[in-house]
Order: sequence, then structure tokens, then C-alpha cells
Amino acid sequence: MMSGCLGTKHLKGDQKMLFRQRVQAPKAINTEELKDLYIQRANRRFLGLTIYHLVLLYYWGEKNYSQEKFIRKKEASDKKFTDKIAATKSKKKIDNLNFRKQKKADKFANRIENGNLLMQWGEPISIYDSVNVQLTADRFKQYLFSKGYFRNEVDTRVRINGKYATIIYSVKPGPGYTIDSLIYQIQDTAVARVIHENDQANFIKRGAPYDQDNLVNERERIDLLLKDNGYYDFSRQYIEINMDTSMMKNHRIALKITIKDPAKRGYHKKFTIDDITFTTDAGTLSTGTERQKRNYRDIQYQYYKDNYNLRILSQRVFLKKGDLYSRTNTFNTQRQLGNVDAFKFVNINYDTSNGKFIANIFTSALDLYEWTNEAGVNVTQGYPGPFYNLTFRKRNLFRGMEMLDISGRFGFEGVAPVSSDDDIYKSTTAGVNATITFPQFIWFLKESRRFKIARYNPKTKFTGGYSYTSRPEYIRTNVTVATTYTWSNQRKQQYFFTPVSLSIINSKLDPTFEEELKVQDSLGNYSLVNSFNPSFVSSMIFGSTWNFNNYGNKEKTSSYLRAQLESGGTIWNFIDPSFIKEKYGLQYFKYLRLNLDYRRNHVIDKITSIAYRVDGGIAYSYAKDKSLPYEKFFFSGGSNSIRAWRPRRLGQGSYKPQTTEAVGKDPVKDGYFDYSYEQPSEILLEASVEFRRKIFGFVDGAVFIDAGNVWTFQPRKKVVNGVEVPNGNSQFKIKEFYKEIAVGTGFGLRFDFSFLILRLDVGLKMYDPAREKGERFVLRDARFWNPYATKTVDPSDNNKITYSNYREPVIYNVGIGYPF
Repeated sequence: MMSGCLGTKHLKGDQKMLFRQRVQAPKAINTEELKDLYIQRANRRFLGLTIYHLVLLYYWGEKNYSQEKFIRKKEASDKKFTDKIAATKSKKKIDNLNFRKQKKADKFANRIENGNLLMQWGEPISIYDSVNVQLTADRFKQYLFSKGYFRNEVDTRVRINGKYATIIYSVKPGPGYTIDSLIYQIQDTAVARVIHENDQANFIKRGAPYDQDNLVNERERIDLLLKDNGYYDFSRQYIEINMDTSMMKNHRIALKITIKDPAKRGYHKKFTIDDITFTTDAGTLSTGTERQKRNYRDIQYQYYKDNYNLRILSQRVFLKKGDLYSRTNTFNTQRQLGNVDAFKFVNINYDTSNGKFIANIFTSALDLYEWTNEAGVNVTQGYPGPFYNLTFRKRNLFRGMEMLDISGRFGFEGVAPVSSDDDIYKSTTAGVNATITFPQFIWFLKESRRFKIARYNPKTKFTGGYSYTSRPEYIRTNVTVATTYTWSNQRKQQYFFTPVSLSIINSKLDPTFEEELKVQDSLGNYSLVNSFNPSFVSSMIFGSTWNFNNYGNKEKTSSYLRAQLESGGTIWNFIDPSFIKEKYGLQYFKYLRLNLDYRRNHVIDKITSIAYRVDGGIAYSYAKDKSLPYEKFFFSGGSNSIRAWRPRRLGQGSYKPQTTEAVGKDPVKDGYFDYSYEQPSEILLEASVEFRRKIFGFVDGAVFIDAGNVWTFQPRKKVVNGVEVPNGNSQFKIKEFYKEIAVGTGFGLRFDFSFLILRLDVGLKMYDPAREKGERFVLRDARFWNPYATKTVDPSDNNKITYSNYREPVIYNVGIGYPF
């Protein structure tokens, strides 16, 4: 078994296993890019040890693999479906059988070509090959040449240690060449004028190191630039970039960009849009009738049935009669028409026949009515539970591409009660929501202004909803109405503004839980008590997100930033809110809330990445009772937060939870600290770093460190029998907060099923600020089993019970998707 793990078992004769490849190069050379050019790669090792788990997996699967067996299965499956197709006359059944036949055929073809699942998850042994070493060295030379190192050398050395081979590539780049001058040769003066007017965006800079990538980017830029200035039939084949080597002795080169003219025409033609036609129901057949035609804003619309408000539809068309052709405007028109979710497809082409340049827009409508059913298992900060969603959608509600969505949800979930951290109770949730979405701003705007802002994909949403939550401690209902505006100026940047958000919240408390809340009030947890009062919440919210390089992709480094500012109860600064409480018995709130969330995923290679997150927030209440709505507090702990603490149980600051014996629990069973109650707070600061790496197949592994805490503005006081008892600090203090940062670590697995990612994490406390000074480093106390205290009974002292050797239990987290 060990020889299988070491990989050498599968070598034959004098074969050597490729153990490692190294690149030795000056600091100026990007060795990571060179490593991407390896022809052959060493097998992946488990945790950096000389254990080749994927090699073991591959040959384990190969033992039970028979290619002939899968060939026979494929032939039998094809014959079975062919016979079924021949025996039926229903077109619908034939289509279904053909789909299933192809799906089965693809599955067997994959097994025939790539082996069984274990073989696909694993790796065959990587055998040292001198030919591949030379091919890799040649690739290195080509890469260095493309970066301006024209006189480079690459030496290779092979070290043999038993059955293992290590390859060392020594890179000697030589002198780097820089760009001395850039010369344009353009006979067409109109084209030359466009190029020179936009020269500031040039990728080729005088005095910069030579880089072939910049030449490729410059050719692409010129092509797109001219296509945005009317040159419809221009292509990159007309652009040549040549190097003048006459100055090579000084390690400086001259580049010449030549833009050739078409052979037949002799010049590059600018195309001006003569007409625009828009067919709204392309692909629709209507026997015996012709499409109606109607002109609006110089666009000729064609349709069998007048389904759309042309004023609204025209706002998403950025092509104008008499304008020069623009590739960007063409693309934006296609994208914005697709954003309204009204059409199956949007195609735009240009007709250059008969001496005219005509833009043709073709769309085909999606179904007016749509039902969606969704059933599954929900995993949040609790335990898995089933849910069912039903959604009805009506498109083109008022003929202006409006969208009506009505959805209902019902589900169960296992949750730890607000007043307990170890029991699991069933939580029942139900709700109904209705949303109308308009593809424009519903506001007092001039018509010309509406057309100008249409390129920002403006939308207005009116939402109303009712939610119901039933837990053993309480029944909570929430009625909400809101208006939200959304827009984006780029694909990576989006904004939303909610000028009106109103909620009426009612809670019916279990008498026992109500008494427990009163106890919490005496212990200083005032916020939790006020959270369950009947409430009226009004707020205004503005937020923005920046998504760089499609955050979350596994090919390149990406990042994400979300900022949200909320003003609650702003209206009560101008209107006396006392009638809300006196007449309706509802608590009102006045507060400001800011939340910033930054995430970054740094891709190291195809199977390895490091993810970072920094999350912070502050919520300040300026009402008389200094209270916030429960939903507006910050919490810490849980599967998407500090994973070494239970959901919402970390904090505040260094304030100490009660010991289990203080609340009548058995420390042997229940642990040292009692994390029964959630800790709502007004200040949040968290940071995480997570190392992610593929293990095999769809299984990824992760190691992480989380740090953070929550604090309050007012100091929390513990009062016992009318006497204040020192119990740590919950208040945010500039000179103290960094000492109260809780730190946790752990590891986990991610099962990537393509349609979802199931996550299992194990969290261990490293630094617990709630402990006494000198006892806060608690990682040594972590236990996977028997984690609690030792109970001792002393018969000589009236059977006095004492506890010692307290241990910290590890926390197991289940989640859907990555934590950040």
C-alpha cells in the first residue's frame, strides 16, 4: 500500500518518476508564467508529502476497468433506444427518447475515452521524459523572446535520486529590449486621423519594455476603435506590426504599424445607417396575414400583433438613423434588450446590398406566462430542512415589458433556539411576495432624459410581502412594502436605491421565553429584549456592488466589493412619531447603518487559490431608547462568519458568557461557557483567509483562519440582586478593541456538484477574548471527542462537586456555497 502511495510501484524497467520541476531565473522574470508552460507535470502530492493519493486512486480504478465492457454497454444502449424510437409515433416521445439516448451515449463515450470515475478523478503516474524536457525548454525560449529577451538561453539539468527525477531549468534571459520609437504608415488620411486622435490609449509606449502581448492588444484596440467610428467591414488583417532591427545593438527597437487599404476599393469606407428595422416577433408564422409596419423615432417596427409600447422599447435601442456604424452601440443594444427578460433571443445584423446600410434587429418573445416549481434542502445558520417554492410570472404586464412575479414559499428547518445552543427545534417558515418590475425609472423625468439613461439598464421594482415564522419560543410575522431603483453604468458596477421600505413586525412570545428575556435584560442584553416588541420599521437604503473579473471564477484572480448605507426612521425627524406607539402600540426606530464587505479570490494555479474577506459594519440608533430593529443588528459566528463559534453567539467584545454551572447546567455535558443567547451588536469587524485546493474529482479541501468580533456603543452591565457584577467589556474602545479580536481556525471539504457546492467545515477556537487574561489562547484545549470538563465529587466534604480540565468542543458547520 505504501509503495502504491509513493507511486514507484507503477514504474516499469528503468523508468523514473517525475518528482519535481524547478525554475531558476532572475527576479525580473515571472516564473509562475513559465511554470504554466510545462509540457509535463509532476503528480500532485497530499499536503506536500511524498504521498501520491491521485496516482493511487487512478490505478485503483484501472484494476476494475474494462474498455470493452463500456463499448458493449454503449452498443446495447443505442440499440435499446433505437428500437423504442422505431416503435413510437409520438413526436414528443421521440424527442425525449433521442435526448436520453444522446445523454447515455455521451456518458459511455466519456468512460471509453477517459476511463471510469476513479481514473478520471486520479492521475496516471508522471514518467520522466527527456523529450518533454527539451520541448518545455523551447517553450521557455519562445516566451522569453515574446517579452523582449531576444538573446535568451535556457539550460536544463536532471537529478536522479533512486526512482525519482528532478528537473531544473536555468533561465538566462540576456538583455531586455525596449521600444525606442513607434512609426505609423497609414495611407488613408481619415483612418490616420482617428488613430492619432486616440493615441493616448495606445498599448505600445515609447521607452517601455518590448512585450508581444501589447502588440496583440494594440491590434485589437485599433480594430475595435475603427469599428466604433463607422468602419463596418474593417478587420485585423489590414493591420501589420513590424519590428525594425537596425537599432538592436543598443538593445532598443523601432516598431512600425502599417494599416493597409483594401485591394479592390482602395480605401476604407465609413458606413452610415440609412434605415433601422425592428422585427419584434421573428420566427413567428401567421398564415394569410402580413406584418404591420409602424415608424417610431426613425425605427420601422414590424409585427403581426401590436404587443409592445414602442416608446419603452425604443429606449433600449442605441442605433440612430444617420449615425455612423458603431460596434459598441450595436453590442449595447443587444445586451440591453436582453436585460429586460422579455425575449428568447436578440439578433442584430446589417444589410449592405443595394447601396444602402440597413440595421436589422430581430427578437422573439418569451412565453407570457411562466410557472416555476422548486423543491430542495435549505442550509443557513441552522440545520438542513426541506422547502418548496412556487413562482408565477406574467411578462409584458402593461405592454411595456413589465414583469409581475408572485411567489410562495413553505419550509422547515432545524434551528438552535435563541435561548439554547445545543437543542434542535423545528422552525416553520412561510411567505408570499409580489413584485412588479418596470424596465425604466418610474419618476418625473423628461422623455429625452429617459432615453439618455436607458443605457444604464434602469429598473423600478414595487414589492409587497408577508412572512411567517414559527419557532418554539415565538411566532413572528412581517408585512413589508418597498420601492427600489436599480441601474448599472458598467457590467462590473451596479447600484440600487430604496427610497421607501416599510415593515410591520409582530411577535407572539412563549411565556417561558418571555421570562428568559427579562433575565437577559438584567444581564445587560437589552437589545435582544427590544427586538421582540411589536415594531414599525421605515428606512431608506442606498447600495453599490463592484464585481471585478467575474468574482468567484477559478481561472483568474477576481474581487468583489459591496457597500450599503441605510437611514432608518428618517421621516420621524420631520413628523412626531408618538402616535405610532400611543395609537397602534408599535415601537419605532431611528438609526443609521453602514456595511462594507470586500472579498478577493487570488488564483495561484488551476487547482489552488487563496480567498480573503474583510467585513465591517456600524449601526447607530439616535432614538430615545437607543434600540435597533432585530434584523438590523450585526452578529458574529456561524458557517459564513467566525466558524469556531456557534451561529450569532460570538461577542460582545470581551464580555463573558455565563459558565454552565451558573445557569444550572452540567459542565461535563454542556461545556464551560453557556452560549445560549444570540449577541446582537452595533459594530462588526471580521476578516478571513482561506487556502483552497482540489483534492480529487469534485472534492476540494480548505484550511482557514477567521478573526473578528462585535461590540456595542453602550457598556453592557451585569446586575445580580440589584448589584452590578464585573463581567468583561462589550463597549467598542479604540485602545482595547484589537485585544478583543477572537481568532478561530479549521479545515473543511467542499463537494462541487456543479449545480451546488456542499460545504463541511470544522472550526477550532484559537484565541477567546471572553476568557481571563493569560488563558485566552485555547487552541490547546480543543477536543474532537470528550471535550468537556472533568467532574469530581469529594465525599470528605459533603460530596462537594468541582470541575476541572475544561476543554473546548470543535464546531461543525454545514453550508451551501463558499463562505465568501
